[in-house]
Amino acid sequence: MTPSDVPAESPAADAAESPAAGSAPTSRRALFTVGAAAALTLGTVSFARAAPGGGAGAAPGDGPLSRTVSGTLPPGAPDFVHLPFEVPRGIGELRVSYRYERPPVPPGTPGNALDIGVFDERGTALGGRGFRGWSGGARTEFFLRGDAATPGYLPGPVRPGTWHVALAPYTVAPGGLPYSVTITLVPGPTAPTPRPVYPPQRAAGRGRAWYRGDCHLHSVHSDGRRTPAEIAALARAAGLDFITTTEHNTPSSHRHWDGLWGDDLLVLTGEEVTTRNGHVLALGTAPGTHVDWRYRARDNRFGHFAREIRRAGGLVVPAHPHATCLGCAWQFGFAEADAVEVWNGPWTPDDEVSLQAWDRTLGRGGRWVPAMGNSDAHRDPDRVGLPQTVVLADGLSRGAVLEGIRAGRSYVAESADLSVDLRVTGARGRSAGLGERLSVAAGEAVTVRLAVTGAGADWTTHLVTDQGTVCGGGPGGLSWTTSGSYAGYVRAEVRRPVPVGVPGVGLPGAVAAFTNPVFVGVGR
Repeated sequence: MTPSDVPAESPAADAAESPAAGSAPTSRRALFTVGAAAALTLGTVSFARAAPGGGAGAAPGDGPLSRTVSGTLPPGAPDFVHLPFEVPRGIGELRVSYRYERPPVPPGTPGNALDIGVFDERGTALGGRGFRGWSGGARTEFFLRGDAATPGYLPGPVRPGTWHVALAPYTVAPGGLPYSVTITLVPGPTAPTPRPVYPPQRAAGRGRAWYRGDCHLHSVHSDGRRTPAEIAALARAAGLDFITTTEHNTPSSHRHWDGLWGDDLLVLTGEEVTTRNGHVLALGTAPGTHVDWRYRARDNRFGHFAREIRRAGGLVVPAHPHATCLGCAWQFGFAEADAVEVWNGPWTPDDEVSLQAWDRTLGRGGRWVPAMGNSDAHRDPDRVGLPQTVVLADGLSRGAVLEGIRAGRSYVAESADLSVDLRVTGARGRSAGLGERLSVAAGEAVTVRLAVTGAGADWTTHLVTDQGTVCGGGPGGLSWTTSGSYAGYVRAEVRRPVPVGVPGVGLPGAVAAFTNPVFVGVGR
């Protein structure tokens, strides 16, 4: 159902406003009107009262002002429903709470799920400056004021004007989604907003070396359950050199890593841009950068926001492109991708599909998209660093790490216990490593050497080219001789054995590590 299909005065689209205790009694219908960017806008909630000297405002001695709006969103509701409310002068704090009904539904039928966030007086325009926070479905209430805010939200003044609660019906049950939202304005002075302290762009490092990182992590600032301090401790315990904070649709975590970085740990900032048609990591963007998520593939807006990510110094990395959760599978294509998250969390069939799909793109010639892997860890027992991307970088800095990922000088491993080295050498002594290209003469012999440390005794190693898996060996690695005419590229895999009792014929064991390719070409 498109926005124009929702009748403006349909009972299913009605909302009613009621006062909370101590508020002046008001009651009316707030009708849906068609808005921009696949959104509808409800009628405006007013808190206005006469202020000394004329106009609307709140006196310092006034108590909190509350209004509750309730209604039902119909099946087929648009992706976003905006609830505007007027903020008078003299407000020091905003509080919002909401609830919605979750009736039982038949097996296989999506139930109700409703996300929430807020935009300030600067408006709800796509890519605009009005964003003030998002908690998705992780919280039932939030606050913000000058000096503090609920995780997921940005502290700052509650300025007068028209603000908007943004409701996002992720799924709607067949009987509709009854909801209520309570907005409370607390009069008072505006507390000063602390200047944010962001992570530095560089750590001590070891010069040009292999650095291990996890670039997809969630904390209490979105739907995770860990604090930044807990994540930093787990990253160090996992042997990581760098991490990236990537909350769903908010940069609020960026200012909460003070004292958690160090010479041994580089903290990059970013966001998991969580659209209805797939998720993308804005990896390593400048601290404080917010990337809008309110569009689908059919809206042709992704290219614009991919360029915004790169203008902010980040990489565009589609996440878990073949995940089966609703809205998770990637539908925007890979023309704008700087890398792709092929491996997400513990190895599953989704990752196998992603690996094979990515491999099929490598033999096409021209531009290629490097692979990476991340944990997407949210809470216990999720393991930070399972998997991790191991990057050859000129130093432990934001620029050097991102350049290594972009160039494909990397491999993915399940833990810091596992190391992989893949090198391709021609008969004339020239060689190339991961992400590089070796040019050879026609008929020139090419030797591929794979060395692995930390593999289990029953693990296997494999070399893969554009023709498929061409050879295998034991856990320590292998050597293979070919030619540039035979293999356009070669990459390596380390796999665990197939568990005993698993049904299926010819199923591969779970991946423990895989590399980006080394390209081989005749006369190139």
